[in-house]
Amino acid sequence: MWSTITKPFAWLMIKLYELTGSYGWAIILFALAVNLILTPFMAKSKKSMMRSTRLQPKIQELQRRHEGNQQKLNAEMQKLYREEGVNPMSGCLWSLIPFPILIALYSVIRQPLTKMMFVSSDFVTTLQNFFVEQGLYTVPTARASAYSEIALTRLAHDNWDLVQSGLAGQIDPNFIDIDFSFLGLNLGDVPKWNFFMDTDWSSPSVWLPALGLFLIPFLSAFLSWVSMKISSAINPPTAQNDQSAATMKSMNLMMPLMSIWICFVMPAAMGVYWIANSVFGIIRDYILTKIFKKQLDIEDAEKKAARDAREWELEKQKEETERLRAEGKTEKNSNTSKKKIQAQDKQKSDERKAALERAERAERRERLGVKEAEKPASQVGNRRYARGRAYVPDRYSNPEAAEEATMKAALESEDAEAIDETVEDDVLIPEAAADETETETPEAASDAETE
Repeated sequence: MWSTITKPFAWLMIKLYELTGSYGWAIILFALAVNLILTPFMAKSKKSMMRSTRLQPKIQELQRRHEGNQQKLNAEMQKLYREEGVNPMSGCLWSLIPFPILIALYSVIRQPLTKMMFVSSDFVTTLQNFFVEQGLYTVPTARASAYSEIALTRLAHDNWDLVQSGLAGQIDPNFIDIDFSFLGLNLGDVPKWNFFMDTDWSSPSVWLPALGLFLIPFLSAFLSWVSMKISSAINPPTAQNDQSAATMKSMNLMMPLMSIWICFVMPAAMGVYWIANSVFGIIRDYILTKIFKKQLDIEDAEKKAARDAREWELEKQKEETERLRAEGKTEKNSNTSKKKIQAQDKQKSDERKAALERAERAERRERLGVKEAEKPASQVGNRRYARGRAYVPDRYSNPEAAEEATMKAALESEDAEAIDETVEDDVLIPEAAADETETETPEAASDAETE
């Protein structure tokens, strides 16, 4: 089964090697091909993540509103995701695809004879025995034989004519000559972290390749870190609590460190693939971000226009209903019960009495010089914010100033009472009462005492 999975990757590697004649360029082009194939999946993941990021203000508002009620919060968040067409898990699922590819590629690189060329295991044994007889190879122990096929392939390249003549008639038809060298490095070698301890520094042909292999893991880690930094810069992270922020920071540090360790225990070809994959990933991420940012800006503008149109329509309907109710032109529902009709009549009677009382109080305030508090534009009856605490009457006719006016109205109403409680008859403002007392004539005061 695993051979079936790795066969497409092996076929692609062989074709790219035959095309370029270079093992290093075959690895780089393989990384490019993988990125191109995965782009549709990565694009879906990227767009979902960007949509989720844009929903963070709404999610934070839901968290604030339903704090302590996790069940209600989950229901509201699911509703929000459904309305916005966002699947919060899709961004994570597609990002896991590269890992199986990485494992398959490692298998192909580690076993170039059986996994990449698909030669028979019998031929591998024959080739090994041939090099042992020639004194060119020593069979490693089971623990040290992880990269034995790379060593045999490299020996076959260095002694190709000898193999052709010595194993004439026994060579597997799938067996080809592969050169692991690239830019002076042998990509079949495993980088050594302590190469400087046993390197001949007098010979550049020895220490330069060793230094190049040593730098590959660090270059891989650096580009991995740069990729995450660029992604964070073009996609600002959402607001997180301290624990989530600390976890994310640790992951951004651990991933590059993990790549260093992996590249020091695997052939250098894996490090080259990791470097190329990071470079292509940065380019892909930048392009997709630019494209989806424009698309999501257009989508958000269309949604906002639709919401504004809906709110405007509801506001017009509400104003029309209030106007008809004030003129007594609203139609009565014939199915309304008698009890409900009596309740409505009583409410109207109470409202008329309250209106008369308000008129009397207003007249008395005017006579005493008491100034009445300014009523907000959102007031209906005694409900000061019936139309909303941030209501602005001309927000459609004057959209330029609507945002500032809305914020001002919201601030003014933040701690205010929702019900307009008028001043009672026996409550006077001290200054006004004092002024009235001072203006009374002695005769008026005498008449008041007589009464």
